[in-house]
Amino acid sequence: MARSKRSQQQIEDQVGQKNDNIANKFVEQKLQDIEFSPSSLETIDGAMLRFIDEELNLSVTTNEGFKKVPVLWVSAERSYQLKANKDLRDTEQMLILPLITVNRASVNKDPTKKGTVYANLYPVADAKGGTITVARQINPKKTAEFQNAFSKRRYGPGKNVYGTMANTNQRNMSVQRVVYETFTIPIPTWISVNYEITLRTEYQQQINELLRPFVTVPGNSRMPKRISYEDHFYEVFIDGSFSDGSNKAALGMERRNYEQTINIEVLGYLIGEGLNQEKPKIVRRENAVEFKLSREKVILGDRAQEIEDGFYRD
Repeated sequence: MARSKRSQQQIEDQVGQKNDNIANKFVEQKLQDIEFSPSSLETIDGAMLRFIDEELNLSVTTNEGFKKVPVLWVSAERSYQLKANKDLRDTEQMLILPLITVNRASVNKDPTKKGTVYANLYPVADAKGGTITVARQINPKKTAEFQNAFSKRRYGPGKNVYGTMANTNQRNMSVQRVVYETFTIPIPTWISVNYEITLRTEYQQQINELLRPFVTVPGNSRMPKRISYEDHFYEVFIDGSFSDGSNKAALGMERRNYEQTINIEVLGYLIGEGLNQEKPKIVRRENAVEFKLSREKVILGDRAQEIEDGFYRD
């Protein structure tokens, strides 16, 4: 019998063997694992905050040069804002302008926007659940066990299958006992999330510099812009009408500020029920490769008259 040249550590290394069934080494090198996390409201909020803060990366002209404008999520607690972002407020605890704030205004579930899954599918009625199949792969370990067992039954347990290649795929050899792993997830629920992006400055030049990218960036005039976060992608639609909340027309003694509010609609989706979901988020199932049914006479202990040899229950 041929001996394996691999060490015991290499044999037990399941992570290193996960792509051994790939025949093409170039394809095996290009494969990568993607950590999948269900899409939630926090995921959509993170995508919007990343779009404003990192993708647009807005800056304005100040008396200290061309500086980046900080982005503030307004739903956070004030105590957290004071501790986490001390540079956003002055000694009198007033916000330092210019500043961009992001606020989630509303969440709407529109039945007409069903996304890619148009039908209303119900989950599998078992303890695991799951609705949509997202991946399917062969389990090489269990498939090899069934194939080796078939070879032993056909050629005998003492047959040297390593030299004769008796357990390989041949013309008259059964390859129907293949174990597949199927991965399913809950059905995505499409929602429309509306955000209010408020630009606050002290000078007209600064508000003009901040407002211009929102007019020219893709996503305006119902032309979608794609944003992403944690391997999830959403479509953004920027409303073309910007509301002005400045007090520049007032002649009072209060501090003059310029303010523009931009409404952005995000077409996102939710997967699962979050922490309130008892069933797993990603379900893995294996198919049945063989069914065996005992004869009724064997179960009852009767002896068949037409069979001389065979298995009988005493």
